[in-house]
Amino acid sequence: MSTMSAPTPTPLADVLKISILGNESIHCGFHLLPYIFNTITSNLPSSAYVLITDTHLSALYLDDLKHAYAQTGAKSRFLVYEVAPGETAKSRKVKEEIEDWMLDQKLTRDTVVLAFGGGVVGDLTGFVAATFMRGVKFVQIPTTLLAMVDSAVGGKTAIDTPHGKNLIGAFWQPAYIFVDLAFLTTLPPREVSNGMAEVVKTAAIWKDDDFALLESRSAEISLAASTKPTTSSTAGRFESDRSHAQSLLLRVVSGSIYVKAHIVTIDERETGLRNLVNFGHTIGHAIEAVLTPAMLHGECVSVGIILEAEVARQLGVLSQVAVGRLTRCLQAYGLPISLSDRRITSLPASSQLSVDRLLDIMRIDKKNSGPAKKIVLLSRIGKTYEERASVVADEVIRRVLCEAATVISGTPTKSPITMATPGSKSISNRALVLAALATGTCRIRNLLHSDDTAVMMNALVELKGAVFSWEDGGDTIVVEGGGGTLSAPAKGKELYLGNAGTASRFLTTVCAMVSGAAPTEKSTIITGNARMKQRPIGPLVDALSANGAKIKYVESQGCLPLDIETDGFKGGHIKLAASVSSQYVSSILLCAPYAAEEVVLELTGGQVISQPYIDMTTAMMAQFGITVQRKTDSAGNLLDVYVIPKGTYKNPSDYSVESDASSATYPLAIAAITGTTCTISNIGSSSLQGDARFAKEVLEPMGCTVEQTLTSTKVTGPPVGQLRALGNVDMEPMTDAFLTASVLAAVANLPALPERQVQGLPPTASRIYGIANQRVKECNRIKAMRDQLAKFGVETDEFDDGIIVIGKAAPSLIRGASVHCYDDHRVAMAFSVLACIVEKTIIEEKRCVEKTWPNFWDDLQNKIGIPVEGVELETHKQASTSAKPATSVDQSQSDHPIFIIGMRGAGKTYIGRLAADVLGGEFTDADDTFFEETKQSVADFVAANSWEEFRRVETEILGRYIQERKGNHVIALGGGVVETEVARQLLQSHVSKGGLVIHVTRALEDIDNFLSSIGNTAARPNWGESFADVFKRREPWYASCSSHEFYNVLDPVGSQSPQQHEQAMRRECARFFKFIKGIETNRPRLSSDNPTAFLSLTFPDITPALAQIEELTEGADAVELRLDLLNPAGTAPTSPGLPPPSFVAKQLASLRLATSLPVVFSVRSKDQGGMAPSDQPALYRSVVELGIRSACEYVDLEVSWPAEVLQGISESKGKSHIIASWHDWTGSMAWDKQAVRSKYSLCSKYGDIVKIVGTAKTLLDNSKLSLFVEEVLSQPGFKPLLAINMGAAGQLSRALNPILTPVTHEALPSRAAPGQLTVKEVLKIRNLIGLLPSKRFYLFGSPIAHSVSPTLHNTGFQALGYPHEYGLHESDKVDQGVLDVIRSQDFGGASVTIPLKLDIIPHLDSVSEDVKVIGAVNTIVPSKGKLHGENTDWKAIYQATLSNLPSNTKPSSSEGLVIGAGGTCRAAIYALYKLGFKMIYLFNRTLENALKVKGSFPSNYNIQVIDSFGNLQPSVVISTVPGNSLVLSQSEQGIHLPESLLGRKEGGVVIDLAYKPYKTALLQLAESNTSGKWRSVPGVEILVLQGLVQFELWTGKRAPERKVREGVMAKYFENQ
Repeated sequence: MSTMSAPTPTPLADVLKISILGNESIHCGFHLLPYIFNTITSNLPSSAYVLITDTHLSALYLDDLKHAYAQTGAKSRFLVYEVAPGETAKSRKVKEEIEDWMLDQKLTRDTVVLAFGGGVVGDLTGFVAATFMRGVKFVQIPTTLLAMVDSAVGGKTAIDTPHGKNLIGAFWQPAYIFVDLAFLTTLPPREVSNGMAEVVKTAAIWKDDDFALLESRSAEISLAASTKPTTSSTAGRFESDRSHAQSLLLRVVSGSIYVKAHIVTIDERETGLRNLVNFGHTIGHAIEAVLTPAMLHGECVSVGIILEAEVARQLGVLSQVAVGRLTRCLQAYGLPISLSDRRITSLPASSQLSVDRLLDIMRIDKKNSGPAKKIVLLSRIGKTYEERASVVADEVIRRVLCEAATVISGTPTKSPITMATPGSKSISNRALVLAALATGTCRIRNLLHSDDTAVMMNALVELKGAVFSWEDGGDTIVVEGGGGTLSAPAKGKELYLGNAGTASRFLTTVCAMVSGAAPTEKSTIITGNARMKQRPIGPLVDALSANGAKIKYVESQGCLPLDIETDGFKGGHIKLAASVSSQYVSSILLCAPYAAEEVVLELTGGQVISQPYIDMTTAMMAQFGITVQRKTDSAGNLLDVYVIPKGTYKNPSDYSVESDASSATYPLAIAAITGTTCTISNIGSSSLQGDARFAKEVLEPMGCTVEQTLTSTKVTGPPVGQLRALGNVDMEPMTDAFLTASVLAAVANLPALPERQVQGLPPTASRIYGIANQRVKECNRIKAMRDQLAKFGVETDEFDDGIIVIGKAAPSLIRGASVHCYDDHRVAMAFSVLACIVEKTIIEEKRCVEKTWPNFWDDLQNKIGIPVEGVELETHKQASTSAKPATSVDQSQSDHPIFIIGMRGAGKTYIGRLAADVLGGEFTDADDTFFEETKQSVADFVAANSWEEFRRVETEILGRYIQERKGNHVIALGGGVVETEVARQLLQSHVSKGGLVIHVTRALEDIDNFLSSIGNTAARPNWGESFADVFKRREPWYASCSSHEFYNVLDPVGSQSPQQHEQAMRRECARFFKFIKGIETNRPRLSSDNPTAFLSLTFPDITPALAQIEELTEGADAVELRLDLLNPAGTAPTSPGLPPPSFVAKQLASLRLATSLPVVFSVRSKDQGGMAPSDQPALYRSVVELGIRSACEYVDLEVSWPAEVLQGISESKGKSHIIASWHDWTGSMAWDKQAVRSKYSLCSKYGDIVKIVGTAKTLLDNSKLSLFVEEVLSQPGFKPLLAINMGAAGQLSRALNPILTPVTHEALPSRAAPGQLTVKEVLKIRNLIGLLPSKRFYLFGSPIAHSVSPTLHNTGFQALGYPHEYGLHESDKVDQGVLDVIRSQDFGGASVTIPLKLDIIPHLDSVSEDVKVIGAVNTIVPSKGKLHGENTDWKAIYQATLSNLPSNTKPSSSEGLVIGAGGTCRAAIYALYKLGFKMIYLFNRTLENALKVKGSFPSNYNIQVIDSFGNLQPSVVISTVPGNSLVLSQSEQGIHLPESLLGRKEGGVVIDLAYKPYKTALLQLAESNTSGKWRSVPGVEILVLQGLVQFELWTGKRAPERKVREGVMAKYFENQ
């Protein structure tokens, strides 16, 4: 047994001692260094003490450590060895280096080794101690919370290998473990939270009293861990000067250590019981394996804890109460509890969190028994289900991890069912507010533990309105009421309410009650997620404002966020419009007793919505001691006027929350739809809730047998298929239940009762009314039900306050529908009812039920008997998120519009239209919206009103657009939208949550000239001031309100024609917007088997060189723009400095139009070998962030700058990848020394790619570099490493480096660094040393004698310096000769033409998905000994179409025509489908063949076979027939092409796949078209385009397009 003694006073410190394995060797306290070294030197005498730490900790603590040792007076040697910080230090090599150093120091077996650091240092040092001289004594002095409570305790030591973490090590118990909690105050808050995950975990499995402390005192514990004492630098060393918060921290940390020590004592070698400390780790480790090192161990375990708790809940061994407590506790320490946490979703690796991937990783777990996975299951807080990890089936884990569910249709196996539903959300939220505002203590039972109630409790705690604790394992919540005393949260702290509508309405009035007397903040901000910001709250705000409250809308008028000043609830006569939501009424009623004057609440606006909920509120107020009087008229009729006396609520000692009647509708409806019986045991006719009437007023008229007592409801459904339609039904008293009624109505195929039938509607119609408020719930529920029922083939309609559903027989409904739930719990649960009888229905977003019934899917399976399976959606292959995080970060900004801002004349409309086009979305000019709403132009409106009024309306329109969920909607805003503070806040808030706002800009003089040329327009008024003044004022606002910047270059660059410039702009818009949306990265694959390079430009002005950029970048995979070498004067800079940002932006934008290669945006400082100042961190940061804002694929970040600069840039990187770099120009950095590892660790911390550049003095330095690279690559989770040496001696390292080698070109004015090579030189060296062997490429087919393919590929090989050769192998069948070629060692790849495109397929190991559809291979790509088949024909057609299609033509609304039904037509059809054409016409003279082609494609290709061209107006015409088959004259033999075929006035593109003649009849028809808007693409151009794709598939490099095209055309016309 382990024991924990009372604090032991000593002259040096008061310590708390914990025993492990029979020894009191764990000592805990604060500021223990003198005590530590006195204890060590007294009890562990030695001739030498060796302290192993890392370079980061050494800088912080080494002087203190040496001083503490010196104070002991010991004469023994005190030696220090420093390793690089980070996981890379846990390696065989570092261990070997330490041991060699210890041997060099002549250390003996009496040596005592001290591990001072986190888990890495502790694990490494312990293993060194275990093996040095066959084992020496060692001491753990952990400095991170995670190490204190986990890795330092238990004696497990280890290092990592390429095969995994901690696979080589030993059990070696430390002589002492000194836990000094004062070290935590220098840790980043994230590291403290990282350790708290383990503390929470340990309390959860063993110590329920500690868990209660952790959840109720989180603020104090966090404060003690992160704040240095102000009273004394050593406060806490003794009990007498230890703060209460420090004592709390010591208790929970020592309690966690005690549990682990106790378990280790019983099970040191991890045979059973010790597995318990792995709660949360089975799934957590799998997540960590994917996300490391970006996510920390504790963060991944935190998510794992929730998911594994849900596994236990699903198995029926853990209550939802416990899951909810775990969720709230982990959140309180800033830990993620969900895979949807933005800290996770923002990581590229998060896309790899598929369920199959996680399950596969979980297979390799030391707890497992063979293939069976084991998970530690909780049975309650403080107790596990078994005293070991339990076997859990894969399907159970899958159900938890999948984000969607499918309900297995059938009859409930548990019928007759008796069950209770979770506590009522409505009653729970009211009870929490009442108990918090009351005096005394109230024990609330059956409270709903859900997202909504968690949000309410958290908010009340933040307002210091009550203290919450738990009893009965969490089943009872104890509320110590604050008597109405409330305080505003600290400055900058918002109350984030997620999508909790009830909480937002109730808390609005609660916040107005907050007292301003205390010296705290004078206002409270309440906010929510994107949907919450759309839900109305205006009537409540209007009523409170009219009563004297000061409430400001922070973003959109009428919606959250709200800024509510203190002391705002005056009372008296209040008028409130109550026709939208009864929650407005309840909000004022609940708080009314605490108003300054007695409240008389008068409801206005006609019909009061949901009166039963108002009655519920007044009934509950009476239970808490305040009686509300509802006035009547002279005739005794109730009026909508309420009188609420002043007073204070008194808490009843106990309060039981009635079960949720809305939730009860789902199991009752399942009984109705499946013909079974269900009894809800605690909801009857006496219920406070309107939805309790559902059974009698909805189910009974549908043919169900209903038995309802005061406290229970029993429903038996009619035989399956015998439900009656509802006809007319008023659901105003139970609006939330209309969704349940709607799904039943969908299968109600018997006529409604005669008296209920609706005239003019079919007898099976159900007309549900009184539900207008459902349009402003979690979503527009009426629209949601209509849209989702349509997927089942159900006919619906809607009217002002309701929905019509036409019932039909269930077997006729469409199977396999995938239901989108809009993050709305009621939608998900309603459709689960329908899924009981409609097979293969998928419920997306299954976790939205956590709002009111978190364990709904578990209860559906375990209590009702309807099986549920997890489904991983193809469109979003990521594991399910657990409980929604209560964070102010909106997870869904990518679903919102993209906004374009900038000066008038900058090109917002032009860029916006292009962006919408390439994203396949819509474009809106906000001016057009303004006109639609006001029926006036901006100029007329300003003239008739004022600029101020225009700005107000403009801002309202902006607020509405921000709430939209259309991720591909591009909206250009007016140039002056940033003139108002409210609009700026809206845009800034949008950006802060991940939204996209693009500042489109041009040079000031360019815009001025453009505006001068067009003058003032009728639509836009004059500014009344100079353009320059307006520009100067707005420019900083544009920057602060935008996420990105797009510099618009309107003139062609280099030698471009206007047409080429237009294509380049379209290409760049596609790159830019797809990049910032995360659709495409435009980055090459980085790996050792695909060597990459970037060209380092050294021009002071790149403009003159843009015409040659294609030649300069031949063989490069990216291009580096060196900002420090740019100079507007056009000469190389001679002193440190940087060009103006506007010059940089134009240079970058011009480069983008000249090349599609990714850009490396670099600012090299003087100290790192460049020309940028080395002493201006703010300037450096601003320029680097310009690269991020400009959507550069790579941004270089020098790690020589201060940490705050590095952290700031790293956090703002967006979609850009950071190349964290270090350059040693002195030659002093040795690749085999510790310093370079420290630099690697630093670079790895901030970069996606690590770049370390040394200087070689001898060739041996390259060998040392190679060994360093090999060491790095052996570490798990290593990042791509660019490691090279400068100088002539280092040139070999450039050829060996596979990751983004910097290269030069003969035409550049200078080399960016000594020893830099050209692409050709690098490839030549690689060839000479055997890294790039010569390969042979072929064309297979017949006849091929006149093919230009050899010219195409050999030109590319020679231009780039590849030692390859492309030749012909003529054959009309796949004979032995062809097979011998493709199996030869030097085979590099092949093109395949007729007649072998189909015959070659059986001889390949794999083919692409494209080939499977098209049915033909034209390219063979060897890879890792396997032969893979591709089709590049369709890609060439795709590219030719995309590049030549008029900019005003959208494929989604256009038609394409394919002529011919031969083999190549399939590639053409596939290309048009991939482009998104709405209709594809197929013409062939033999109609039967065309019909066969159509029949071989899926129906969604929308192919229509035609036998004449008729009145077709295609925007694309593709001919796949021989060149002489088409004719222009009806008198000629062939397929006649009428002029009307190209009659589309917007123009289009024609493509002829015939190789000869050069100008076919189709191309001639396009050239002769009088509109001049038809572009033509000859067959030889398609050959070039598909060849360019082949070249890149084989080499990984883009071919030198211009040289290839020139060579091919010369050969082509020579053959002609």
